[in-house]
Amino acid sequence: MGLEEYKGVFIYAQQVDNKLSNIAFELLGKAKDLAADLDEKKVTAVLIGSNVGSLVDELAAYGADRVIVVDDPELKDYRTEPYTHALASVINEYKPEIMLVGATAIGRDLGPRTSARVKTGLTADCTVLEIGDFPLAPVPGQEQKHKQLLMTRPAFGGNTIATIACPDNRPQMATVRPGVMQKIAPIEGAKAEVINYNPGFTPNNCYVEILDIVKEVSNIADIADAKILVSGGRGVGSKENFKLLEDLAEALGATVSCSRAVVDSGWMPKEMQVGQTGKTVRPKVYFAIGISGAIQHVAGMEESDFIVAINKDENAPIFDVADYGIVGDLNKIVPLLTDKIKAEKAKKAA
Repeated sequence: MGLEEYKGVFIYAQQVDNKLSNIAFELLGKAKDLAADLDEKKVTAVLIGSNVGSLVDELAAYGADRVIVVDDPELKDYRTEPYTHALASVINEYKPEIMLVGATAIGRDLGPRTSARVKTGLTADCTVLEIGDFPLAPVPGQEQKHKQLLMTRPAFGGNTIATIACPDNRPQMATVRPGVMQKIAPIEGAKAEVINYNPGFTPNNCYVEILDIVKEVSNIADIADAKILVSGGRGVGSKENFKLLEDLAEALGATVSCSRAVVDSGWMPKEMQVGQTGKTVRPKVYFAIGISGAIQHVAGMEESDFIVAINKDENAPIFDVADYGIVGDLNKIVPLLTDKIKAEKAKKAA
């Protein structure tokens, strides 16, 4: 493999039902940073689907300089084989140096299949991406390669952090956790170069047939979209005690979330978990109530604009990342805070 043939930063622009997923814009934001560090002038989005050409301008608005569109009736709904064939064909034809895919349900299926098809590695579920040297520190007798994609991800169940590189194969591929990267502010009137590319699709015995699609609307709010989160940990004490947090969230117009310990205890569903093995969130305000602040949890919320911690242990690590910390019994503090907020809202409404 001639590594010098591979140039540019590409992202897979996931769409479902001809609507772009938010992860596509987040990947474009990070791709712009990586491209700048590599002195690359263009960021390319790969858009796969059927009748998806109308989505190009939206990708351009969020930073795509070029969009490769693979449009075919076989791509109407996501299926592993035709989508893998499409993305692998684009990679083999256009040879990106870096290929980023969202770590969504679709991306976690598509990314590994594609990396195997193009004979490269893939680092899954990344939380940090940067350009640097590998090995990170010089090793006697070993060449240190420069301008490599350093991919950081939780490992061993979130108990440690690993930084991985792929110095000997291209493209360098990673799936990236939703909510981790920052999308740019949309650029009004931006346009992208469009390349229509179709490698041809011949159904084979790996093409599954979709008999029916059943869509179920979840009644659980997506914590990744919340502007204010009231998050509880093991220190809340019980499932019933989460009523205190729900009352505070209602007063604030917020969403309730939790730590892994709460999910493991069966108090709250997995969809509400913040942290390395849950969701990464960036609300404007994050209340960490009864949460000790283990590194696995902090990694999922430390980019919040404003963090308020309530914990009876004054030495809890959560206070190291909090903007405001309150040491005390949450059973007394949270109801008082809720009542105060309600009183202020009533005063303003009067």
